[in-house]
Amino acid sequence: MMSTISLALLVLAAGGFALLAVQLAALVEHMRQPVPKLAHSAPISILKPLCGLDDNLAANLESFASLAYPTYEVLLGVKDTRDLAYPLARSMATRYPGLMRLVLQQGEPGLNPKVNQLMTLAAAARYDTLVVSDSNVRVAPSYLAEIAAHLADPEVGLVTHPVVGTGGQRMGSVMDNLHMTGTVAAGVVGAKRVAGQDIVVGKSMALRRRDLARLGGFRRMRDLLAEDYVLGRLVRAELGKRIVIGRLPVENVTCQASVRDFLRRYRRWSVMHRKAVGPLVYAGEVLLNPVLLAGAALAVAPSMQGLYGFGLAGLLRVAYEEAAARTLGRPRFRLRELLAAPAKDVVMGAAWLHGWLHDTVEWRSNRLRVLPGTRLLRPTHPQPRKRARAARPDYAPRWAQPAPPGAASLR
Repeated sequence: MMSTISLALLVLAAGGFALLAVQLAALVEHMRQPVPKLAHSAPISILKPLCGLDDNLAANLESFASLAYPTYEVLLGVKDTRDLAYPLARSMATRYPGLMRLVLQQGEPGLNPKVNQLMTLAAAARYDTLVVSDSNVRVAPSYLAEIAAHLADPEVGLVTHPVVGTGGQRMGSVMDNLHMTGTVAAGVVGAKRVAGQDIVVGKSMALRRRDLARLGGFRRMRDLLAEDYVLGRLVRAELGKRIVIGRLPVENVTCQASVRDFLRRYRRWSVMHRKAVGPLVYAGEVLLNPVLLAGAALAVAPSMQGLYGFGLAGLLRVAYEEAAARTLGRPRFRLRELLAAPAKDVVMGAAWLHGWLHDTVEWRSNRLRVLPGTRLLRPTHPQPRKRARAARPDYAPRWAQPAPPGAASLR
């Protein structure tokens, strides 16, 4: 029986690589599309919430100081003056007056600290096109031009971008860069082109102020963990508009993360992801980790066949990561980095299992319980999971609730 289970797992791993091949083909097709031409350059406000000192934060912010776009501003948000990013943000605002502004958060209305900052930043923004950009992101000079070209179409409600990982001095950062490039970027494009599913990546998302106001503003997302994913769902469900994935990738910069940091981050992400997509989809996504399946086959019934299968899975994963990086125009991974790909998938397998077993996350020193739809609650006292669910009549995901009537403007 154990041999049969092992063989079944190897068959599933082979099916997983077939899915990855389809995903890679979709990514190749996406990257072959031309970048749209800019016809009208509407002014843009870039909202950049900061929290602490990310790796190479100064260089990340500098990449937004010389974008090839006529009129834009960069709002640097911090929670308060005690934040380690505050002195740098103040220095950047002084260095680039009229372009960069320092904005201190006003109030703390929700449980999502990033959304709390976005509410203040959106209210302070001068322009009607809003771009949300994480602090560890770098972009190409033509970044805003591509966004404006897509939003010139009134049927487009939101623009997001594939993300590639850069940096990678420590092993956790290497794993993160591999995951961002080969799994997140390729997965977002593949989900869109193959399955017709929109996945919005909050590291880069752009939309019109009036559309955001019709959805209830960032305030509606204040108690959600996956505000980017939910916002994408709302754009389609309530506005009836399309979501576009830009052709130019943005860079996610990480250099000094340890393997423990990497695991901690994706354990939180796994809990959030299961609550966002539901248990059925979450379970099926294990097929996209064929190294984990091949490793499980070897563990269930150790044999030369299983060992060969696991070794082949590791080699195929290395080849896939390199192909994804080349397709996205990322500088080639070094051999040492590529060889970390199978280990990365095993760590991601541990994070995936964690997502099944837990409903709480640790985020910015806060312990939060995550409900379906990624709604957040502060745990009061431990309760059995099923009793807690049964006791809540309002357990519907927040994104499924209609926008409040007459939602006010964000100005």
